[in-house]
Amino acid sequence: MALPATDVALLTDSRYTASFALPGDAYFGNILQDDALLQEALGKLGLSSTRVDWADPDVDWGRFRCAVFRTTWDYFDRIHAFRAWLDAAEAATCLLNPASLVRWNLDKRYLGELARQGVPVVPSRWLERGDSTPLAALLEETGWKEAVIKPCISGAARLTFRVDRTTAADVDARLRTPRATEAFLLQPFQEAVLHSGEVTLVVVGGNVTHGVRKRARPGDFRVQDDHGGTVHPHTPSTREVDIAVRAMAACPSPPAYGRVDLVEDNRGGLALMELEIIEPELWLRAHPPAAEALAKAIGARCP
Repeated sequence: MALPATDVALLTDSRYTASFALPGDAYFGNILQDDALLQEALGKLGLSSTRVDWADPDVDWGRFRCAVFRTTWDYFDRIHAFRAWLDAAEAATCLLNPASLVRWNLDKRYLGELARQGVPVVPSRWLERGDSTPLAALLEETGWKEAVIKPCISGAARLTFRVDRTTAADVDARLRTPRATEAFLLQPFQEAVLHSGEVTLVVVGGNVTHGVRKRARPGDFRVQDDHGGTVHPHTPSTREVDIAVRAMAACPSPPAYGRVDLVEDNRGGLALMELEIIEPELWLRAHPPAAEALAKAIGARCP
């Protein structure tokens, strides 16, 4: 029997399809809390919704009016399968954000495009697949005392290392195989990450709804909660809002929603670290009105 049509599919991955979290699993509990807030807001607009594993081969995507990326947090580990799914799903339903934007945002080379449009971005050096230039040589060439290297297609700080001249040989050894098979990004390490973390602004329909500050655990530089990072309240400044709105406006087309990660750079300014419009953590639980704004943005684009 065919399942009834549903207005909105909230896309997740197979690890997060359960409807409840086990005691003590705050990570999954946060996911469910955010999705519940969004589903409640969608319901107030008369839109039905359900949480769906993007990679479930039995799903008929044509039964949804639209599918919204929420917690597809394994896509970068299954990039070939994800690209194939993206093509198929795009033909069957409306995707938010659209597949064209998702493809653009998949590869961190988009940072170069934003920089060329005047958005302040942390300086970046692209290391193409198969580039085996030693990191010590790259540090010498760029003049960077310390840097961060990460894959161009990645998430959750996968294969991300802080490197200086004393650790370059070790990091070279760890990344020898990955650098032979995928492209990487090298950026100067931003010292402010250690004491003030990153500022994240959530943008819905071109407007900033709220912000948070992400801090790394002592002794680390990675702010992701996967690595012990913590999240704190933050009131966005006028300057931060300006950069976030400009970054979103510089995308190839206007995103329905997204996240802008900013850092105080080594010169005392603000710079974009990441623009996340595929499956951003939005911390709706920190500012529930943002769930209502997102629901309205979905409704406006849901055919």
